[in-house]
Amino acid sequence: MSRVGKMPVTIPAGVDVSVKSDQISVKGSGGTLSLAQNALVKVSSNDGKLSFEPANDSREANAMSGTIRQLVNNMVVGVSKGFEKKLSLVGVGYKAAAAGSKLNLAVGYSHPVNIEMPAGITVATPTPTEVVIKGADRQRVGQIAAEIRAVRPPEPYKGKGIRYADEKITIKETKKK
Repeated sequence: MSRVGKMPVTIPAGVDVSVKSDQISVKGSGGTLSLAQNALVKVSSNDGKLSFEPANDSREANAMSGTIRQLVNNMVVGVSKGFEKKLSLVGVGYKAAAAGSKLNLAVGYSHPVNIEMPAGITVATPTPTEVVIKGADRQRVGQIAAEIRAVRPPEPYKGKGIRYADEKITIKETKKK
């Protein structure tokens, strides 16, 4: 059995999990998230813990039990604490401004770049060169952060661009005569 799939998911106080035949839904202070139930995994709830077991002895069911367990754990953590990604803008004149559900970027193009945030995702700019993306859905927070980074990825010679706050950029040496 999958090592990850063996571990039960503990449900904290204030989080409500309902397991139905077709979906698993998690409700908490951060919102409501749902996941389609997989036929290869049996989900059982007892004493504030969710356990996941493969429905048969196949390799796919074993792998899927760990996958579903981790997805449900991410949903539980998301509705209770939430997830966030930090981006930093490096470059002369590069700046970001959050206006409602939009993010306005000035990153060296002849035009400003406006990015609309989907429902459930909030964006903040503590300083003009920092962007913080928060939300309950881990996948969507990471996807939005990747889309913002793709507007101007860090270049390898000067390091200018939009990067994750914890990302290390290896600077290449320029051509010598």
